[in-house]
Amino acid sequence: MTTTSDAVTDPPAETSPTRAAPRLAHVDALRGFALLGILVVNIGYLASAYHGTGVEDPAFDSPLDEAVRWFVTVFFEAKFFLLFSFLFGYSFTLQLDSAERSAAAFAPRFVRRLAGLFVLGAVHAVLLFPGDILTTYAVLGLVLLAVRRLRPRTAVRTALVLFAVTATAYVLLAFALHAAGGGGVDPGAADGAERAAEALRGGPASVIGAHLDQLPGVALLLVFFQAPAALAAFLLGLAAGRGRVLGDLAAHRRTLVRLQWAGFTVGLLGGLVYAHASLVRPGGAYQVLALGIDVVTAPLLAAAYAATVLRLALGRHGERTTAVLGPVGSVTLTGYLTQSLVCALLFTGYGAALVGRVPPPGVLAIALALFAAQAVGARWWLRRYRYGPLEWLLRAWTTLTRPPLRRS
Repeated sequence: MTTTSDAVTDPPAETSPTRAAPRLAHVDALRGFALLGILVVNIGYLASAYHGTGVEDPAFDSPLDEAVRWFVTVFFEAKFFLLFSFLFGYSFTLQLDSAERSAAAFAPRFVRRLAGLFVLGAVHAVLLFPGDILTTYAVLGLVLLAVRRLRPRTAVRTALVLFAVTATAYVLLAFALHAAGGGGVDPGAADGAERAAEALRGGPASVIGAHLDQLPGVALLLVFFQAPAALAAFLLGLAAGRGRVLGDLAAHRRTLVRLQWAGFTVGLLGGLVYAHASLVRPGGAYQVLALGIDVVTAPLLAAAYAATVLRLALGRHGERTTAVLGPVGSVTLTGYLTQSLVCALLFTGYGAALVGRVPPPGVLAIALALFAAQAVGARWWLRRYRYGPLEWLLRAWTTLTRPPLRRS
């Protein structure tokens, strides 16, 4: 499960050491694209209790269903939370510079922001979606605060070490499982998925109970898979923010092209291995090995996506790209939680209780339609208001003030 939003940091406009500059539209477009990827992944877990268990839903086994599963697993799973994590680290440097210019007490304000994120994440995990990562971001944000003075080169090296150590741990675990002859899909996974689906179709108390049952497994995934990779991406964002890489893309065009080549070759191959292990041979040493491979290849594919969006935003179709993706990228905290709310109303007993009743192509179509509606709604909202509703709430808590909401 992969979730979160760069807007949880509520970043200020792109700035220089001496004066504030306008907010960068292409960075907002990148956030918006990342939010789309997060939705495509998360809706699969919300729409089917079988998703992530290693057992395919027996109700949907057509070639088209299988093709959609492969498409989402190869191109989306375990990629977009890295992009958001990078943007979190990047935005952190903008906040830090802004605080230094205004002589603000940065650390207490940032800690309050993280506390607000933690509370929002905990409520989100219990009520709407156990796969929440906001609480993990809140904890890792304290680490980022502690190492904020790292030099860019040191931050990059530390990130690479984190990726390498995590991948090595998975490889060693895979060999240990293979030697022991263990692993495999839990024989009771199918029955467990059916029980979970029935609980999710029940009333609010039943839905919350199902979420609480899922939380221990989700916590293990977050701690041992997503958290190390997210922290590494934080550090890469920190380094990029120090160099204002996203503020002067013209100077990095060659780097963007190289990232596309690396991501769409090595990164895509890693995605194929990850998908094959997840969908064809889940639960054993091979899947654990594939997770290790994914740890080092998924960042390349995520970087290729980012490079592609940034090149589009700066190219001939730049205005159209930023007009579509930019507004929703400016209110991603509100957008992210709204996605979970709408999906909960669709798939659980809070509303239509469609969990396990919509095939993968239909689920993907719902995700695309929901994102399109969010893009239109965000554009309408930002014509009238400065922040998204939850961005405003988080800012008010962080600054202990009542920021102006309406545009003058």
